[in-house]
Amino acid sequence: MNFLSHYYFDRETTNCYHTLGTVLPDLLKNANKNINLHPEKLTHPDPEISDIILGWKKHLEVDRYFHTSQFFITRSSELRQLLEPAIKGSPVKSFFLGHITLELILDNLLLTTHKVSADDFYDHLISCDLETIEQFLHFSGLQNTDEFFRFYENFIRSRYLQTYTDTQQIAYALRRICMRVWHDPFNTEQEGRMNAIISAYRDELYNSFITIFDLIEYKLNHH
Repeated sequence: MNFLSHYYFDRETTNCYHTLGTVLPDLLKNANKNINLHPEKLTHPDPEISDIILGWKKHLEVDRYFHTSQFFITRSSELRQLLEPAIKGSPVKSFFLGHITLELILDNLLLTTHKVSADDFYDHLISCDLETIEQFLHFSGLQNTDEFFRFYENFIRSRYLQTYTDTQQIAYALRRICMRVWHDPFNTEQEGRMNAIISAYRDELYNSFITIFDLIEYKLNHH
């Protein structure tokens, strides 16, 4: 799941460090896809660092339930099949595209149905002390944190998740994500075709998308 979908499950919390932990695995991968930490196996006496670790564990749990759900398997496959002809000639793998597109559509639907607030999410991140985050990263085995903090500070400053309210921005967000793997993922024509498909699919999901969040919430509460 993407940032705001992870935030959904802890949208009522007042603990910024827990919130940070629930999205930190993805923030790190966005900063550098080669970063590979496993703090879920660690314990720490500092309560704030411990809260980040608990949030990290929650992230892994939510992703596990999501990626093994029939909803994800069915819907990502449908999107893959719909998008494949639209990106013909692109180097992007259609399976990857179906997976990421579904996650971005879910973020869009959470925002546009007012189930989460991007501003509230960013307020949590701003509330976290950077020195505490750095201590957590060092403790987890990441010694050089400069690259991460450059990305993290830009992530907060740009507030680009707010643009997910515009369905037309999803294809642009996909381009940004795919550019981490492929230099030139889509041309303008392909992006236009993708936008039409994504918009129609988003409308189709509108009335039923919350069922996957309800299912995961149930599993989190009954595991």
